[in-house]
Amino acid sequence: MSLNDTPSSERVHIGIFGRRNAGKSSLMNAVTGQPLAVVSPVKGTTTDPVRKSMELLPIGPILLIDTPGFDDEGELGAKRVEKALGILRQTDVALLVVDATEGRSSADDELERLFKENDVKYAVALNKCDLLTSRASARTDEIYVSAATGENIGALKEKLASLAEQGDEKLRIVGDLISPADLVVLVVPIDKAAPKGRLILPQQQTIRDILEADAAAVVVKEFELRDTLESLKKHPRLVITDSQAFAKVSSDVPPDVPLTSFSILMARYKGLLDASARGVKALESVRDGDRILISEGCTHHRQCDDIGTVKLPRWIRSYTGARPEFDFTSGGGFPDDLSRYKLIVHCGGCMLNGREMKRRLRAAQTRGVPITNFGVLIAHIQGILVRSLSIFPHLRAELED
Repeated sequence: MSLNDTPSSERVHIGIFGRRNAGKSSLMNAVTGQPLAVVSPVKGTTTDPVRKSMELLPIGPILLIDTPGFDDEGELGAKRVEKALGILRQTDVALLVVDATEGRSSADDELERLFKENDVKYAVALNKCDLLTSRASARTDEIYVSAATGENIGALKEKLASLAEQGDEKLRIVGDLISPADLVVLVVPIDKAAPKGRLILPQQQTIRDILEADAAAVVVKEFELRDTLESLKKHPRLVITDSQAFAKVSSDVPPDVPLTSFSILMARYKGLLDASARGVKALESVRDGDRILISEGCTHHRQCDDIGTVKLPRWIRSYTGARPEFDFTSGGGFPDDLSRYKLIVHCGGCMLNGREMKRRLRAAQTRGVPITNFGVLIAHIQGILVRSLSIFPHLRAELED
């Protein structure tokens, strides 16, 4: 992946929902100008979500997602509906496609209710308008379109863009913590789980954010850090490390140089940091038989000493002296019922969009289950939590009280 690529997690997610044969797939093809989704008069042709990354002016990068029909039937149909609901949980803007020749149905009404319940902005496309002999007045959130003739497709794009426009505030990974001409040292162990020749996504994004802040980035492996620091004419403004190297890096970095990790920065970026700093305290009361959920937002080939399924459980058992039980989820998987967990330990969430991370946080808070982050937990276990959060004054003061 080049630094200019926009990962899916950073794109505005626009989900296309509706009944079978409402023309969702045809509309997606019309919006993208490409025959991405299979189109057929047979109901239920779309059995799995179809995704397309594209640019939509004026908002820029988006991820367009076509979903199975919400009125699907039978055992398989129920599973397809569940997939559509899974997409809804990640959706920033929804497009409800209604067959204008048939009018609204109870499934359409239920989708609108779900949009409102989940605080998702949405528009309604009254599709197949070319087949109508007359048209009733459209509501302000509705627009007559035809995927077959292309009528009003341009206007539909503009409507979606207006709903998806973000505020002026731009979230930063690290750029707001540094100044132009600052030097930031990044400690990047070669991750065996990453494809050869690539850095993992949080490292790429952090480097890009540093450059956009007009600062300089020096990238080293953990065993090169001490010599690199000694060769610099001035102390770096900040050292950022992979959390797994926290212990060695902390011993090599002078106490007056701020230190944190990629995982901690990603937790802040995704809105999970404050809850993580508080939630990690639950580690002190873990007992035998307590159940802990370790959740990763990506799926990858598991190595023999995998961070999520091997290292974290080992470190937690060693630190607590207890024998808790562990459950593991990855990718889009995340339990609906969290009530049985003593603690949730989540990755930085670089592969999940902000809405999905906030949904997971809300789910934990609703159940009263503490949630923390990989980097925060590792820093806590290694006794450097206050140092790793010192660049966030409000958290440092809270931890020192």
